[in-house]
Amino acid sequence: MREKEENGFLFNVDILVKSPTNGHALQLLLQMLNSHQAEVADYRVKSGIELGHIIDAALAAKRQAMASSVGKQPSGGSVTKKIEKSEHLTDSKGNPVSEWIQSLITSNRLVRVMIETPKGRHSIPCRILNYLPKEELINVYHVDEKQVYTYKLSEIIDILDA
Repeated sequence: MREKEENGFLFNVDILVKSPTNGHALQLLLQMLNSHQAEVADYRVKSGIELGHIIDAALAAKRQAMASSVGKQPSGGSVTKKIEKSEHLTDSKGNPVSEWIQSLITSNRLVRVMIETPKGRHSIPCRILNYLPKEELINVYHVDEKQVYTYKLSEIIDILDA
């Protein structure tokens, strides 16, 4: 009797994984694929990985600090996820924080924006719709209230992954 031959079949798929963060979604996907090692011989994740923003911001801040200490003019403002001054976001020279905000808009990622108002601090689960660097404005869609709000950058304390 002839033994069954195992054949390999290659599929190109898009998979939507629900998760609070991109990194956690990637971890879940890899766990699913690895839990079927007998059936899944190999895989390649080609897109969807959006990690390293904090590392990029820290490295950019370190480069700026080094450039400032040797008397050179830095190319942009300080780069951290925490927003302390609006000029950090409004640099016209392609500041990495501006790029990071643009990536949040493009990826339609859910974030939590911390706002300082006269009534106190508010935490808003939202998606950033638009960023206007010249006007120093951010338009956000509040996912719980289903409303669009506009905030000045001076009102924003922090932007966190939700």
